[in-house]
Amino acid sequence: MAEEKKKQLSKKDVVKAFWRWTFFSHANYNYERLEATGLVFSFKHVIKKLYGDDPEAYKACIQRHMQFFNTEPHIGGVIPGIVLAMEEERANGAPITDEAINGVKTGLMGPFAGIGDTLWQGTLTPILLAFGVSIGSKGNLMGPLVYTLLMFGIMFPVAYICWMKGYSLGKEGIEKILGGNQLQMLITGASAMGAIVLGALSAQFVTVQCSAIIKLGALKMNVQETVFDALFKGILPLGFTLLTLYLLKNKKMKATTVMAILIVIGLVGGAIGFLGAK
Repeated sequence: MAEEKKKQLSKKDVVKAFWRWTFFSHANYNYERLEATGLVFSFKHVIKKLYGDDPEAYKACIQRHMQFFNTEPHIGGVIPGIVLAMEEERANGAPITDEAINGVKTGLMGPFAGIGDTLWQGTLTPILLAFGVSIGSKGNLMGPLVYTLLMFGIMFPVAYICWMKGYSLGKEGIEKILGGNQLQMLITGASAMGAIVLGALSAQFVTVQCSAIIKLGALKMNVQETVFDALFKGILPLGFTLLTLYLLKNKKMKATTVMAILIVIGLVGGAIGFLGAK
């Protein structure tokens, strides 16, 4: 019996996926899946090449990558690069589960988004804008042109290197990972990192507080400071975050439905004087 031919991605396949990701990572961007559809589109030809002979595996791969995914697309391009290598090995029979692939995506997307946003939006963009504005403020049309050329001249090479590095590291590291218990450690570590990032983001950006004031004679007691903050600093934001997670994950509700529920809770809480701003 002839040995089954190994499925292998060419450099052209990987580079084509990179350019699709670069220009279409935010295509069909939505608050339910964010960059997931852009990721599936960038992998379109790869999925067909790896799983085109197996309709069920082809469908499963698309569904696998339609899960929520969001990161900074340039520095964070290292993640799709790694996932490409994992899909290639899986298509050739490696015991890589859906949980392993999604665990890598979920665990790494937050940290790389933080790094990428800090470098691009927080550092590089202001510097280049200041440089371009200083030229353009004198009526020189080279100002915006210089900014654009410098931005793309830096952005594309860095994004390409990150993407290709992710693919090569993923491909080279798979055998070592599969050789021991490193795969389970990777999944556990990635999942833990994702949970830590989620907790940090929730503490920073979810702002919910109690505005109720209890009057005891001449004494006024602020419920937020006296009760909630005394019990657990940030207990209300944590509670709303866990409620949202429960409704999305356990109750399988749509994101729009959960948003509507939170809006109703906010309106009712504000109307009765329980929830509100300082």
